[in-house]
Amino acid sequence: MVKLSAVIITYNEEKKIERCLSSLVGVVDEIVVIDSFSTDKTEEICKQFDVKFIKQQFLGYIEQKNFAITQASYDHIISLDGDEALSCELQDSLIQLKSNWKYDGYYMNRYNNFCGQWIKHSDWYPDKKLRAFIKGKGEWQGINPHDSFKLTNPKTASKLQGDILHWNYATYQEFNLKTDKFSTISAHSYYELGKKAPIWKIILNPTWAFFKAYFLRLGFLDGFNGFVICVQTANITFLKYSKLRELIKNNKPSN
Repeated sequence: MVKLSAVIITYNEEKKIERCLSSLVGVVDEIVVIDSFSTDKTEEICKQFDVKFIKQQFLGYIEQKNFAITQASYDHIISLDGDEALSCELQDSLIQLKSNWKYDGYYMNRYNNFCGQWIKHSDWYPDKKLRAFIKGKGEWQGINPHDSFKLTNPKTASKLQGDILHWNYATYQEFNLKTDKFSTISAHSYYELGKKAPIWKIILNPTWAFFKAYFLRLGFLDGFNGFVICVQTANITFLKYSKLRELIKNNKPSN
């Protein structure tokens, strides 16, 4: 039977971290929390559990998660965010996996709770994530703040039954604030990569993002909240490219 480490990155997660940690008890052999100097009760709550609590200045979502892996004592990892928890079915799957680990990594679905409603469609479900893996067989990649774990050999992966439960936004105001924050991070990441923001992208990409999420991926079946989510899916795309265009304009060398 393999030993399993859970790694979690946190910042001001006092409202959600206890639920996350409780779901790991009896499933994993070690819990590692990498905290970006929270100013609330996150540390106090974490220390009520048997965790390795490490304070680390925030490096970026991708960089922080890769750092977290290096702090795990065991080679087999389950990675969560502070606002996530394991469903009962996923707990059972992981316990069974420890006695029969065959692949480099394992996917699972993430089930998102938005303003008290579990979202079953659009881009939010099934929200497939690779979160169980062997150290050294891959790394966190992507464009901040949108990270994902990529295996060196993606063919050596399988899927587990059960969901990661994700409580992401409790209010529409919180959703608006995060949309603005994440679009800014994305715009700066795109700028550093040398990406462009022509007018056609600012118009067409948000339109396609809404159409795909609301109609093709059945976001309309989630009612009003489904509509809100799909509108914000378009909005974050619009803001990302608009802010990128502004960055390019403001940093253009003068003749």
